[in-house]
Amino acid sequence: MKKLLFVLTLIPGSLLLKAQVHIEPGIKGGLNVATLSTGSSNSNIDPRISANLGVLAHIHLSPEFAVQPELLFSGQGAKQTISNVEYKTNLNYLQLPILLQYMIGTGFRIETGPQFGALVSAKQKAGSVSTDVKDGYKKLDAGWVFGAGYLTSSGFGIDARYNLGLSKINDNNAAKVANRVFSAGIFYQFKAMHHH
Repeated sequence: MKKLLFVLTLIPGSLLLKAQVHIEPGIKGGLNVATLSTGSSNSNIDPRISANLGVLAHIHLSPEFAVQPELLFSGQGAKQTISNVEYKTNLNYLQLPILLQYMIGTGFRIETGPQFGALVSAKQKAGSVSTDVKDGYKKLDAGWVFGAGYLTSSGFGIDARYNLGLSKINDNNAAKVANRVFSAGIFYQFKAMHHH
């Protein structure tokens, strides 16, 4: 099973060259509810509500299985209130999830797979004062995604997923900070293009 997942994760180009693989491009967008896991039991961390927007390629390997790489702009981070001042950590990523999807008959699908992120910007806001803190964060992030979706016959669908950040994103010796993002959104899949 691990080997299979590994092979599917890499999406070898040879798969795409074989006959009858069909690719459905799409667009998607939605809402992020993001927090940061800090390892401490600090209970006054609140989520940052932000957005995700991007493109997808739904690649059928068989009637039940597909691989879906996506490229998403994703607003992440968290906020915290300390002595009545609201501190916002606004981390914006370009995320590349590569999801293995299992389709269940009626349009439902469950999905899981790795996600690789590149940090686009990092700002710390205290009240109305904004500071660039990109130096304090690693440029790359890796996580694992769990999700589910539903595709209607019109090509529109809805999905929900959870991104469990696996890598330490803070660039210092402090305790590990990792991304935690729950997102829900809508997508549109264009009709299949057959590759022979």
